Amino acid sequence: MDKFVIKPGDALHGSVVVSGAKNAVLPILAACLLTEESCEIQNVPALTDVEEMITLLEGFGAAVSFDRTGEVMNIQAGQLNSMQADVEAAGKMRASFLTAGPLLARYRQVRIPLPGGCQIGTRPVDLHIKGFLLLGASQKQEYGMVELWSKSELRGKNVYLDFPSVGATENIMMAATLARGTTVIENAAAEPEICDLADFLRKMGADVQGDGTDTIVIHGKKKLHGAVHRVIPDRIEAGTFMVAAAITGGDVLLEQVQTEHLKPVIAKLAECNVKTEQTEQGLRIYRKGRLRPMHLKTMPFPGFPTDMQALFMSLAAVAKGTSVITETVFENRFLHAGELRRMGADIKIDSRCAVIEGVDTLTGASVRATDLRAGAALILSALAAKGDTEISDIYHIERGYYHIEEKLRNLGADIRRENS
Repeated sequence: MDKFVIKPGDALHGSVVVSGAKNAVLPILAACLLTEESCEIQNVPALTDVEEMITLLEGFGAAVSFDRTGEVMNIQAGQLNSMQADVEAAGKMRASFLTAGPLLARYRQVRIPLPGGCQIGTRPVDLHIKGFLLLGASQKQEYGMVELWSKSELRGKNVYLDFPSVGATENIMMAATLARGTTVIENAAAEPEICDLADFLRKMGADVQGDGTDTIVIHGKKKLHGAVHRVIPDRIEAGTFMVAAAITGGDVLLEQVQTEHLKPVIAKLAECNVKTEQTEQGLRIYRKGRLRPMHLKTMPFPGFPTDMQALFMSLAAVAKGTSVITETVFENRFLHAGELRRMGADIKIDSRCAVIEGVDTLTGASVRATDLRAGAALILSALAAKGDTEISDIYHIERGYYHIEEKLRNLGADIRRENS
């Protein structure tokens, strides 16, 4: 398996183009199953999760072509020939379950494994299934598989989510686009990726209203058509490079970024003595002076994103003073703390709370990416450390970052890929 080897260097400088959002593109690709007509999706990064989604779509019988250089994908989900998901592909990523809603709505049946992905918590799909059952579906679970079916078309219903789950909101929203009548999702997630999916569904002819709020209303249609859509920039990738600039004391310009999606990150960086400046070219991030500590609590959007928590722990590890990070979204998202300690970080964990005492400097070490965002956090810590760092299990990182080592090298980082 490959690993990243990172040598300490100067502060990062330059500009970087932010790729399309992983967490937006995957549900949008799944939504292409709602129509027999061709869909063109632009700004699609060639991530490993995207490649697994292609395998999944092709397993159902969809025709997929992907121009990886131009980042354009065409999907023709005409007459599908299988309602059972590819077990290997589905087991590798949680987003595989997002194909359940579209297939249940269009074909009234689907059989799919319980999803996999990063080990950051249980993340059950019970809210997804609860919504499907309210819309009129039946379900059976055995041997790690979920079978969903409906004897007639789905029917609109009021669905209240116990937690504003992004995946459940997306899945139920997609299923409801072809249901008879009106579906109301209450306590819905409001993330930008929800709005991007809703925009795509509207382009397909769906009647979706209220996305971006806690109540989404969908008036079902008999049929949807093909559409062309460009995926929004990845706010977590943007945030990653913002922290990279901050932790190295650099000056970085982010291009193709939507600043309104980054308000919680910008606010916490300001608390840490990191400046952001909107320019005509993009969003500039720079630091002058010592990093200050912060208190941070992850929350559903518009709160601080859980996907940025590990990255800010790296930042807190070298800030002057005591930082406190509280994780409210996932119960097992501090696995990176142990790896950061190997680099000299002073971190104490108590349940869902982490107390970080900033140290003068981190030291290079051999560490392991325990999940996607933890791996990115280790890269950032390595950029600010003394001595060389080797990061293994980087396949986690490549699930969500497109050519991250090349982008960092273009900013002046000394990072290379080696075969371990």
